[in-house]
Amino acid sequence: MAKRNSQPVLSDISTSIHQHELEELLADLEVAGEDLLDAALEDDPASEQAIPTAEAADAPASFRSRLALQPRPYQEDALAAWLAAAARGVVVLPTGAGKTVLAMMAIDRLRVRTLVVVPTIELLYQWRDAVTKQLGVAKNNVGIVGDGRRELRQITIITYASAAMPAAPIAETGLLICDEAHHLPSPSYSSIAQRCGALYRLGITATPERSDGAEDRLYQLLGPVVYQRSPAELAAEGHLAQFREKRIYVNLQPEEALRYAALMTEWKWFIARNRGMLARGGDFFGALIKRSGSDPAARHALQAHHQARMIALNAEAKLGEVAQLLAQHRSDKVLVFSEYTALVDRISRALALPAITYRTAPDERKAILQAFRHGAYSKLVAGRVLNEGVDVPDANVAIVVSGNSTPREYIQRLGRIIRPKQSEAVLYELVTRHTSEVGTARRRRAVKR
Repeated sequence: MAKRNSQPVLSDISTSIHQHELEELLADLEVAGEDLLDAALEDDPASEQAIPTAEAADAPASFRSRLALQPRPYQEDALAAWLAAAARGVVVLPTGAGKTVLAMMAIDRLRVRTLVVVPTIELLYQWRDAVTKQLGVAKNNVGIVGDGRRELRQITIITYASAAMPAAPIAETGLLICDEAHHLPSPSYSSIAQRCGALYRLGITATPERSDGAEDRLYQLLGPVVYQRSPAELAAEGHLAQFREKRIYVNLQPEEALRYAALMTEWKWFIARNRGMLARGGDFFGALIKRSGSDPAARHALQAHHQARMIALNAEAKLGEVAQLLAQHRSDKVLVFSEYTALVDRISRALALPAITYRTAPDERKAILQAFRHGAYSKLVAGRVLNEGVDVPDANVAIVVSGNSTPREYIQRLGRIIRPKQSEAVLYELVTRHTSEVGTARRRRAVKR
């Protein structure tokens, strides 16, 4: 089993912390807010229910299955490692490496009543189609809970939100599969594993690490990491496309630089004057956010930091760089990623590119992705909505115009272009010089790829 990398936890912040570290931490606050808020909550013991007997949970299912494709060697190795760990644990594979296939191999091997938990409604239907078409399970044995449906079957696919409801029918289960398992440790969702009676548990994810440091909770609920491969390892063995990564630096325009400097000066002045007090209890984030609710100076400092970050992420020079890269890759299929919807819209308008954001209607999104898949479109710009839970057609070039500091998002975006192919894939990162974005870009490459 490959070794699991661990990332520093955002905790134990003392008065000796350096200014550049504070800037990176506050940048993370923009994207890690949900996890940080979840981490501040406590699990509700009242939501736990009695786990059924082993006999009930391990009862054989009455469905037939047969995998319609040949597993890759590393998928066979992953299944063997999971079975050797008493069929409990987490498998870490890159986006595009066939985690769903591995899960179907586990279903086919055990053939017990199965609950598959997914983060999005779109994945409900993707999983149902995969189980019926690739695993050969009859449609009447595959049910969906979520999106207004409540179909309990031998294999039930359910969203995290639905499974977390106190009345969710998840107890009588032999095998629990958590797709995008990094969501599970949230106190909002951890009750799923606590109330589920499954003797066998499989978590699949590209990056188990969480910005709140709660990945240990994931291993308590599902079992430890039993198998892990990186994109670079699988590409070297020919299972994924060879790829290269190139970071391109751009400069702020003079007026942008002046505005950025003024905002960061306001931020740094507040931190310099209040660092000791904010770090006194060891919870820098909590103290800062709490104070911003009643202290106008703290609130203005946070706003200044956010505005400065927006200037860096949305630098004018990035638009010109995207245009040059698209011209360079005129015959390639290119995905352009941006952290914020405003920049997605701006790039779409300026360069006449189809765009997908959280505001895009489902039917329109489906039509755009279909057009991209079949070649009617060769370029597409998108926000964070395509990071996970969406079947994105294969491309061979990605341009990350802006992103957060989490390795997960970076690996997810890389995974969109490294599905097996003969041609080399390329990922470009656009980073604004002399801004906090330099540290953000460095941190998101912190894990082994």
